[in-house]
Formats: sequence, structure tokens, C-alpha cells
Amino acid sequence: MNYSLFDLLQLIGALGVFIFGMKIFSEGLQKIAGNRLKSILSGMTRNRFTGVLTGFATTSITQSSTTTTVMAVSFVNAGLLTFVESTGVIMGANIGTTVTAWIVALFGFKMKITPIAMALIGIFFAFLFSKNSRWRNIAETMVGFGILFIGLEFIKNGVPDIRSNPEMLAFLDGFAGHGYLSLLLFVFIGTALTLVMQSSSAATAVTLVMLFEGWISFPLAAAMVLGENIGTTVTANLAAMVGNVHAKRAARFHLIFNLIGVAWMLIAIYPVMHAIDAVILSFSDNPASIMSADPEARPNATLGLSLFHTSFNILNVVLLFAFIPAIVRFIERILPAEEGDEDEYHLRYISTGVMNSPALSVEQAQKEVQQFAEIVTKMHKKVNKLLFDPKAKHQKLWNKIAQLEDTTDQLEIEISDYLVRVTEDGNLEQELTERIRFLQSMIHDLERIADIYFQISKLSERMQETKTQWPQEAVEDLVRMMNAVQESIVNMQDNVARDAAEVNLDNALTLENAIDELRDEFRNKHFDRLEKAAYTPRAGVNFMDVLTRLERIGDHILNVNESAAGNRLKATRIAGNR
Repeated sequence: MNYSLFDLLQLIGALGVFIFGMKIFSEGLQKIAGNRLKSILSGMTRNRFTGVLTGFATTSITQSSTTTTVMAVSFVNAGLLTFVESTGVIMGANIGTTVTAWIVALFGFKMKITPIAMALIGIFFAFLFSKNSRWRNIAETMVGFGILFIGLEFIKNGVPDIRSNPEMLAFLDGFAGHGYLSLLLFVFIGTALTLVMQSSSAATAVTLVMLFEGWISFPLAAAMVLGENIGTTVTANLAAMVGNVHAKRAARFHLIFNLIGVAWMLIAIYPVMHAIDAVILSFSDNPASIMSADPEARPNATLGLSLFHTSFNILNVVLLFAFIPAIVRFIERILPAEEGDEDEYHLRYISTGVMNSPALSVEQAQKEVQQFAEIVTKMHKKVNKLLFDPKAKHQKLWNKIAQLEDTTDQLEIEISDYLVRVTEDGNLEQELTERIRFLQSMIHDLERIADIYFQISKLSERMQETKTQWPQEAVEDLVRMMNAVQESIVNMQDNVARDAAEVNLDNALTLENAIDELRDEFRNKHFDRLEKAAYTPRAGVNFMDVLTRLERIGDHILNVNESAAGNRLKATRIAGNR
């Protein structure tokens, strides 16, 4: 056999160049699309049909069905899509991934694309250093496109010549003569190849090269493509392992949907392949059948395999479309809704990791910040009950507030770390960079609010131990103050859930001013009570401590509102109070 270890290493290197080019190409396309990916996903999923179009469009943009399905799982996890809406997106992604196979088959085997690829790299390489982010993204896309086809050419030149290596031909023939058993074996090989490469598009390109070079016959290549459709579902299922039950359902749907498709296609594979052969022959001057071993048929065989890939995914959607509700019910039965502690919090929306699109990653972080605001609201209610409800179970409330405060500490670290990883790319648009900075500011202020509520709860604990009490008038003042803070928190929650352009800071400023005015009014009343000996000095100190801390919460709430709007109305007044 005339194929050395060095030749094998060159082939592996060529494969690495191809996958690297595909990665750069895909990421460049996603950066160009930016926020439009979110608009496509959120605006076109009203029903399963538009969901299919959405999945197809998104995969055509990202050039990666894995990216689209992981994105869909992440969006389900984030509550931006429902499980049912995601089914259409996933089906469309299966169709969209076939676009890559057509690009490779048409340009990589039908024409000499390498000189054009080199010219593209030469033209756009300089723009990689442009200060204009849009030009940088376009350059990244075109350079990736060029590297992709250079890698493909390297693969074609690196694979051993089957005619010069009869031992390899004999080895492959040993697996190819067992009918359906051979097809099942190559379905497994296709699945394994996709798992190793973590890209069904790259695995399909390798399958096209193997077919073009005569390593395998058209039926075996078709079986590998079916296996690659199974392998591409694994990444989304791995991503969903740390997600909520809805994300797990979306990922499981992708696996079951593709498994059903592969099962029925294996039954009908030979009639389908003969139909593909007839279509290719009708449009080609080459009389050689793609089902034959004739070397003259190989260029047409690559087109036939792309047509098979597309036909399979379209037919699978058409045939199973009406059965989607039944599949959904089955998945809901095997993955029932989880029942957990309503006060148990964890990362819900960014647990699947940083996405290729920074804009979508920031969108997920925004959802985590909304959850952060919900925890702060819950802490306010528990502190309110702790201070003013005579029937409150104090020990239970103290423990719960302490638990929530620990949660906010962890959330701040994890969300901040996530945002830092988003910025590691270094090529973010100015608007996105600013938004990340404001999100960092928001989580810091929210964590400070949680700290202050915890401090108030500890003060309540000390009052309980020393049996310190406030007079009724002081209690009524603090009730009014807590209600004012509550109103401000509700407004903050509403603003955190909005886009920056929709945030109205006028009401936030009015509410914060109202808190300041109450603080001033109640402070004067406090001194009057002290002069009249209405309560002990210890009780008075505790009253002013709570009042001051609540006013400081109002300052932090305004900071959160300003960050949500991407605007600073008034200088922070809390730096000296920490």
C-alpha cells in the first residue's frame, strides 16, 4: 500500500483546514446577521410552517444546522421560544443544512474554485484589520469561504488513490457487499464521523470526497448522509443536558424526528436512489448512472448525493408534519414537567454556553438579569413580611433571605463571567460593547440591593434577640417607605424586561425622588420622637439604619433603570456609602 503515516497526517491537516475555514465562514455570517437572527427566530414562529421557513433561513445564514438547533434549544431554555414553536425551527434547520452540500458539490467538484478562493483571500485579507466592524465581518466571511475550498482541495489531493491501492479497495469491498447490513454499518459510520467532527456539514463534505474519489458507492454514501443526520442531533442534546425541561424536550424532538426519518428512508432507499439517478440523468449529458461504479459518473454522483440529502430532509418534513403533535405529546410524556422549589434559582438561560452570535449571547444574558430582578423582588417581599407581619416565622424567613443572598452572589459572578467570555472575541460592535457594560453595571447594582436586604434581615434578627420594638408611628413610616421602594422595584422589573429604546426613565426618576423625600420627612419625624423619648436610643438607631438602607436601595434601583436605558441621568450617590 503506497500510503504512509506522513500522507495520513497531511490528510488530517487538510481536514483541519477545511473545518477551520467552515468555522470562520459560519461565524462571519452570524456576525453580519447580528440582531437579525433574533428577529428571524422570534418573528417567524407563529406556527409550524413559518417555523420551518425560520429554521431554513437561519441555517442558510449560519451555514450550520448544529448552530441553529443549539440556538433553538437555548431560546426555548430562555423562554424566547416555546417547545412547540421550536419543532418547526428544527425541521427547517434539517433542510437548511443541505445548502452547504450543494455549495461544496457545485463549486468544489464541478469547477476549479481554488484560484478564485485564493483571490478572495487576497482581496479581503486586508479588511480583517479594518476599524469598521461590518467590513471586518465581511472580510472574515470571505476569507473563511476561501479557506474552506482550499481545505477541500487539500482533502481531494490528500486521500489515497483507490486505483493505486488495491488493498484498500479490497478492504472497503469487504464491508460493501452485505446489502442492508452494509447500509446500516455506514449509517453508523456517518453518525460517528459527525460526532468526531462536531459538524454534519464537514462530515457531508468528507462523504462527497469519498464518493468522488471512488472509495464508496453511491448507496453507501447515501447511508452515511443518513447517519450524519443522526449525528448532528447529539450536540443539541448535550447542550440541553444543563437546560430546563423545555430545552431537553426540544433537543429530544430533534433526535426522535431524525431517527424516524432515517428509519423510513432506509426502507425506501433504493426506489428513492433510482429516482434521484433518473433526475440527474435527465439533466446531464453524461449517460453513466450514478448507481454504477463507472468513474465517469462520479461528478454527477456528488450532485446526486446533494439532491438525495435535500430530498430526504424535505420529504421527512412533509411526511411527518401532520404527526408533529403526536410526537410532541410522546416527548412530553417521557419528559414530564419538573417540580421544584419555587425559591430555587440557578442559571436558566445561559447554561448552554456562549453562542457564536454575540448579539444572541447578550440577549440570553439579558434574560438572566430579568431573573436577577425577580429574586430582588422576592427578597423585598420577605423582608417586608419579616419586619411587619406579627405572625411571620422569623427563623424560616431569615434562612430564606440568606439563601437568596447567596444565590445573588453566585449569579453575579456567573453572569459577569459569561459577559466577559462574550467580549473575548474582541471584534464587537460599539453598541454591543456598551450594552455589555451596562449589563455588568446592572448585575452589580442588583447584587448590592440583595446585600442591603440581607443586612436589614440581620438587623431584624438582632432586634428580635434584644426584644427591641418601634412605636406604631415609626412602623407606619417604614411601611410607607417599603411601599415606595416596592413601587420602584416593580417599575425596575418592567424596565429590565424592555429594550433600551423602550425604557422610560421619567417615572423611575419620579419614584426615586419620592423615596428621597420620604427619607427626609421620616428622618425629621425620627428626631422629634427621640426628643419626646417615644422610643429608646437603640430602637431609634435601628429605625434610622433601616430608613437609610431603604433609601440606598432606591439609588441602586435608579442605577439599574439607567443601565437598562443605556443612559445616565444622574450621578450615583452611593459610592461613599458602601
